[in-house]
Amino acid sequence: MADNNGRDFVVGAVIGAAVGAGLALLFAPKSGKELRGDINEGAQQVRERATEWKDVAQAKGLEWKEIATEKGSELKQKTQEITSNVQNKIQDLRKTEKSAAEDTSKGDAVEQNQ
Repeated sequence: MADNNGRDFVVGAVIGAAVGAGLALLFAPKSGKELRGDINEGAQQVRERATEWKDVAQAKGLEWKEIATEKGSELKQKTQEITSNVQNKIQDLRKTEKSAAEDTSKGDAVEQNQ
């Protein structure tokens, strides 16, 4: 949630800076040629910053993907271990129950023969 608010703030700051820079250029007392040059320069700076942020976002995305893949693999391995342990315990319990049932039936058979 905090990451989303931070991202929203950055997006808002960029939009606000772009609008503010555009308005400052439009209301500055300059000739048309100077104004167009300043607007082009400002647009170029915005493009460069956007490219830098895109590169950073891609790098972070790859980093988070690697972390998520690693954590997912760890979780899968732990789940498989737990599942295997539970299955082994169930099999042991079934063997114990079967053995106990056989012992009980043998005991009943011995009592009937006497």
